[in-house]
Amino acid sequence: MSSLIFVTGGVVSSLGKGLSAAALAAILESRGLKVTLVKLDPYINVDPGTMSPFQHGEVYVTDDGAETDLDLGHYERFVRTPTHQLNNATTGRIYSNVIAKERRGEYLGATIQVIPHVTDEIKAWVERAAEGYDVAMIEIGGTVGDIESLPFLEAIRQLGVEYGRKAMFMHLTLVPYLRAAKEKKTKPTQHSVKELRSIGIQPDVLLCRSEIELTDEERAKIALFTNVPKKAVITALDARNSIYDIPMMLRHESLDDIVIERLGLEDKAIRPADLSDWEEVVDRLVNTEHEVTVAMVGKYVDHADAYKSLTEAITHGGLRQRIKVNIRPLESEDFADGDLSALDGVDAILVPGGFGERGFEGKVNAIRHAREQGIPYLGICYGMQAAAVEFARNVCGLEGAHTSEIDPDTPHPVIGLITEWLDASGKVERRSEESDLGGTMRLGGQECRLQEGSLSRRMYGKEIIRERHRHRYEFNNRYRDIFRQHGMLLAGMSLDEMLVEIIEIPAHPWFVACQFHPEFTSTPRGGHPLFTGFIEAALQHQQGELADEVA
Repeated sequence: MSSLIFVTGGVVSSLGKGLSAAALAAILESRGLKVTLVKLDPYINVDPGTMSPFQHGEVYVTDDGAETDLDLGHYERFVRTPTHQLNNATTGRIYSNVIAKERRGEYLGATIQVIPHVTDEIKAWVERAAEGYDVAMIEIGGTVGDIESLPFLEAIRQLGVEYGRKAMFMHLTLVPYLRAAKEKKTKPTQHSVKELRSIGIQPDVLLCRSEIELTDEERAKIALFTNVPKKAVITALDARNSIYDIPMMLRHESLDDIVIERLGLEDKAIRPADLSDWEEVVDRLVNTEHEVTVAMVGKYVDHADAYKSLTEAITHGGLRQRIKVNIRPLESEDFADGDLSALDGVDAILVPGGFGERGFEGKVNAIRHAREQGIPYLGICYGMQAAAVEFARNVCGLEGAHTSEIDPDTPHPVIGLITEWLDASGKVERRSEESDLGGTMRLGGQECRLQEGSLSRRMYGKEIIRERHRHRYEFNNRYRDIFRQHGMLLAGMSLDEMLVEIIEIPAHPWFVACQFHPEFTSTPRGGHPLFTGFIEAALQHQQGELADEVA
């Protein structure tokens, strides 16, 4: 039987439940435990696939093709266990399962109710996700007291009773610091725990987010009024340098010892915590030797969470050579009129994924600037499609070339809707213009063959790679020959040679664009070859070395 750690949040949202859970999981993993993390989201969407990035942030994609909450990206960056379909469930997903069972008659005519049918479905989901692991950490989205999260909280309350010592509750809360009075206030935490206890859940550990370290007196006061042992009242300060400090910070508070003792895992935690690899990551982030500026030309640049995995991957790209990367977020709509002065002085240009007409022409103009000025360029998903459109118009001379997503009547649809393809298992997937938007994209990890002698092949160091996809449109194979004739290298292809995965311009110092999302497989400890190569190219461009090296 797996041990379960339930992670809840109170007072305010965005306290960092996902990061805290992931960091604790990293410590437990370093002690020899097999750990997985699960996110339970209370919204009614089946998944975040059709949600606005402004509301939800990025959609993270697992290798097996699940569109999930962005916290799963944190999970994979902190622990070595990959996530999958079972690592994220929403109210919508749970209810759709329950309704499907009811329609099939599996409840034998019973009246379907939140308790026990919905809560039983949640419990079954958690247990399936936890199977095979020493510890499963279950994060409940939202804030205690929200009406929409009550079924999840009731389900974990029941699991807490059923699992006994094999389950525990960790609650994140806020201890605000009033600067005018120079006082920390514990009352919000007391009320948050009171709310949790009112529905039958007694936290075992409190992570108290605060700007300033809690004193012994304050911890004792919180412990007294929340019925939590004083040693389990832990100050969770803002990370000093980066989020990758958090494992060391929680280890300093002996959180892993508290958890292992509470769950009786002493026999499985076979070694002391070794966080040397995280210390190395932070050291490389802090003690840099170079500095570059990367322009990220996108549509959601004012909303940091929309590109969370991407900004982290760009940072990871500088670690090997101790390069500090300054990301200059630029709204692509601002480039539509041809004024590219905001790109002055940048060392590299990146166009991320996206969709829709807004800002597309600005992306095309930024890509043209990168191509003509010899600035290192990395295009991801929509950034590859925009690069193909730019090359078609301005190099191949295909007037009016476009993506059929924006202009269905374009005379040169160099990017078009793919209606049939093979998934990773060899199953034929199909879609049409009339298909639902949700769940009909080309999703998840698929293999790609890299061409001998290509820049991508040199960076990856192998012929076959596997990367994750999330898109509906593809490079139109009718234009392969004309692109090649004008100097474009189709550097990566699907194994059946039907889909173009990577394009390069060999005559350019460093120009790579990929249809997949490499940011989803980048980690601080391992990096990613595309991002490492991209940031190194930015440094070489800055130092005037790149063109000579490529030539």
